[in-house]
Amino acid sequence: RVPGTGRILVELPGIKEPERVRKLLQGTASLEFWETFDCRVEGISDYIINSDKKIKELRDAEKALAKQSTTDTTGTKTVTAANDDPLSQLAATDNTNPADTLLSALGKDSTNMAAENAANLREQYPLLSVLSLNTDSDGNGKRIASACVGRAHYRDTAKINQMLALPQILGMKPSNLRFAWTSKATGKEGVVYELVAIKLNPRYGNEAPLSGDAVVSSRKEFNQAGGSPYPYVNMTMNTSGAKIWALLTKANIGREVAVVLDGYVYSYPNVEAEITGGSSRITGTFTTQEADDLVNVLSSGKMPAPAHIVQEAVVGPTLGQESINAGMFSFILAFIIILIYIWLFYNTAGLAANIALIANVFLIIGVLASFGAVLTMPGIAGIVLTLGMAIDANIIIYERIKEEYVAGKALRLAITDGYKNAYSAIIDGQLTTLITGIVLLTYGTGPVKGFATTLIVGIVTSLFTSIFISRLIFEWLLNRGYNIKFGFAWSMNFLKNTKFKFIQMRRKVFTVVAIVLLAGLTVILTKGFSQGVDFTGGRTYVVRFDKNITSNEVREALLAVMEESSEVKQFGNSDQMKITTKYLYDEQSEDADRQVEDILYSALKGLFANTEMTFEEFVSTQTNPHGIISSEKVGPTIASDITRRAIWAVIISLFLIFAYIAVRFSQWQWGFGGVVALVGNSLFTMSMFAFGAGIFPWGMEIDQTFIAAMLTIIGYSINDTVIIFDRIREYRKLYPKHDLKDNINDAINATLSRTLNTSVTTIFVLLVIFFFGGDVIRGFAFAMTVGILFGTFSSIFIATPVAYELIQRKQRNKTKFVKPELLKK
Repeated sequence: RVPGTGRILVELPGIKEPERVRKLLQGTASLEFWETFDCRVEGISDYIINSDKKIKELRDAEKALAKQSTTDTTGTKTVTAANDDPLSQLAATDNTNPADTLLSALGKDSTNMAAENAANLREQYPLLSVLSLNTDSDGNGKRIASACVGRAHYRDTAKINQMLALPQILGMKPSNLRFAWTSKATGKEGVVYELVAIKLNPRYGNEAPLSGDAVVSSRKEFNQAGGSPYPYVNMTMNTSGAKIWALLTKANIGREVAVVLDGYVYSYPNVEAEITGGSSRITGTFTTQEADDLVNVLSSGKMPAPAHIVQEAVVGPTLGQESINAGMFSFILAFIIILIYIWLFYNTAGLAANIALIANVFLIIGVLASFGAVLTMPGIAGIVLTLGMAIDANIIIYERIKEEYVAGKALRLAITDGYKNAYSAIIDGQLTTLITGIVLLTYGTGPVKGFATTLIVGIVTSLFTSIFISRLIFEWLLNRGYNIKFGFAWSMNFLKNTKFKFIQMRRKVFTVVAIVLLAGLTVILTKGFSQGVDFTGGRTYVVRFDKNITSNEVREALLAVMEESSEVKQFGNSDQMKITTKYLYDEQSEDADRQVEDILYSALKGLFANTEMTFEEFVSTQTNPHGIISSEKVGPTIASDITRRAIWAVIISLFLIFAYIAVRFSQWQWGFGGVVALVGNSLFTMSMFAFGAGIFPWGMEIDQTFIAAMLTIIGYSINDTVIIFDRIREYRKLYPKHDLKDNINDAINATLSRTLNTSVTTIFVLLVIFFFGGDVIRGFAFAMTVGILFGTFSSIFIATPVAYELIQRKQRNKTKFVKPELLKK
């Protein structure tokens, strides 16, 4: 359940048939049994023919009105005689079924019209050019009674529904008639659906005579009589259902009864005799799998409300396996780099930190496993990032121990005081990052929520391993008389005794930062962002070709067959393209996905070296590594909801961080300085994404993953800032008579080694993710890298100087209102 919404998130790893899942998820198990019409005997075919004629008249009238409004007219009006109209002639033919005569006039099945006749036929017969009337007969030419009024290609079903829903057509429709499409396509290519005429009976209040509520059990069975066995569904009804079923079948002997599930006709078998006892079967051209699905939905019972898929993401096994491989490789490589770096910098203490880090990995994976969490690419990225952040606590502790040791304290006392003095900075820093993790968990969905879960778990386990496990190792070594070294000769005094005047540089830095951010804001306002489907709604497909291709080739091919232009970008290597379109993205029908995929196949199959690729190979990478390797759909409702939640996530994060720092450091100026730095950091990162969209060959879209990156940057940057603030607070207590400017400069210089080390380890991790983590996560890694670099800079040169300026201004304002004689005193 997605908190605060009426939505449910379903994740199904290993699913090979997305279309089957869509049908199961959107089904309500609303089973109904209906009487049907004999279409050609009871006038339904005539109704379709008359509807076709009426639609043509309406279109002709619209054209005439449009022509009259755009051109000069002489007032002369031409009237076509009724007997000149081919439809009128057909309808007036004696002793001939109108449907048969019309089909003969068309010359062939309307679903297989010759290309040169298609435009003319659509003009003359708007409905019948897409709906082929049923004229089935037996081998002797005798008409077969059928509830099927006609057949249509799946691409045309929505168009037919629209025409039959016109008010003028509804006014002609018999009051007891309702249409329903079959649930499964037929024909050689499996693309043709049948339109069935359902009969409403006043005896049952125009409702279904019998519903699925009467079904008490269902099971799949096989018909073994003659030929190859085929599956069917056997169902048993309760007592009242059995009585109604007996009456219904008795009244319709020799006619067809439609079995309708969720508005689609599963079968409409001919009733040969009255069925008593409440046991009967649902037959049709079922596969074993389809029979299983029907049994499942009947057994689960009717849903109280229909379910609609508002957001969907499908990752093919090829891309999924590549992501897993890339994620695991980046994880191992980043892990090794961190272990080596920490050992090279901190010597024996670095080995202790490495042991704690290894323990941290086991704890994270163990906790996630206990939750039953599914390991995704963002999840792996969260673990890798957590490794970079986990070492931060050890770095803070070790830098404090080095300070205490250099000050002349014995090693055991230096370790004790180092841990004690580092607690405040560690807790403050981790809590601010935890705030953003909680906001991500609350407002994120899918991958973002998975990333947030990993981040939160990592923060908690990092605190435990850094403080507890490393301290245990030190105690064990000290008790056995081992000498613990906290660095080598080159690293012990790294960035110690620096005397940079950071506060004195603030005006120049403010000017440069203002120019850079103004330039970035200009890029955002003029060029804008490349928004992902998360915020705009639409469909995104990643298509892998079997040769190198250009985005222009793909774009032109799509423009030739699609009603609207599509956004095409290179995704990773030059044989992969990311295609984003809004075509039918707000369509809720089950056929919409198939229609879009069919259009993509028709447009792009000529761009493959293997021009013989079938549609099934194109949409499924189970046996073929080329074609659609991942897809995502976001409806307009969910897109606006994601946008709203993303904005609130950022606002709430900034407010909570401001409130925490203001309370923790007893002055609102510190909180304001931190938030100003975060806003500048966010603006700079966003401007880099606006600038890089369409230039860099990796994903530079503003989507949920980008928001996750921004919130993580906010948490990480404020962690840096809080460490500096904590040292400033400590110096103000130790040296209350020192000028605030001096205390700030000394505090920043004292924490410089820690700031640089933490940033370097995290940047190492992010660069590994960027280069080796795969195309899916590259945009996230880029955003994080830019954000961490600018965040490190802003925590030193923006957050603290802004707070200093505000505090000084407050002091100056106070002095304005102090009496001169008090100043003298």
